[in-house]
Amino acid sequence: MKCLVVSDSHGDRDIVVRLLETYRDQVDAIFHCGDSELSDDDPLLKDMYIVQGNMDFDTHMPIEVQTTVDDVTVYMTHGHVFGVNMGLDHLLANATAAHARLAFFGHTHQLGVERHEGVLVLNPGSITFPRGEFARIGGTYAIVTTSSTAIDVQYYNRRMQAVPELKFHFEN
Repeated sequence: MKCLVVSDSHGDRDIVVRLLETYRDQVDAIFHCGDSELSDDDPLLKDMYIVQGNMDFDTHMPIEVQTTVDDVTVYMTHGHVFGVNMGLDHLLANATAAHARLAFFGHTHQLGVERHEGVLVLNPGSITFPRGEFARIGGTYAIVTTSSTAIDVQYYNRRMQAVPELKFHFEN
């Protein structure tokens, strides 16, 4: 399975359009981890899995999504309801209960990827307002590729260029 993961676009609809136009035919799924600030009737919503973030007001987007793409179970939430600023325990408990292999979240605007008890936990960072050590990149998203033996993660900048130091490989 190959998927794109983006988060915290905060009303920057143009970058979401560019990502969809560029990757729609290159990935099996596109995940938006919330704070899109898109309206419920935006046609972009039909082209991706999306959750409600703390800045997505008056929407009917779900707080969490559990889905399976090419036999890979994915759990996604924005993270504000599950306290991701204070740790990943609640997020991991929900991902584990969903039997997810991948868990995606946003909210912190800080990219990160790590493995916990067989679950790959990934924050793509904010595509519009990045924070933390990699804020200098100016916004990021991630491409996650799974196989029966490994999970590969490559982060990209807003210019859709791979960031060489942000490439990760996890053996199964």
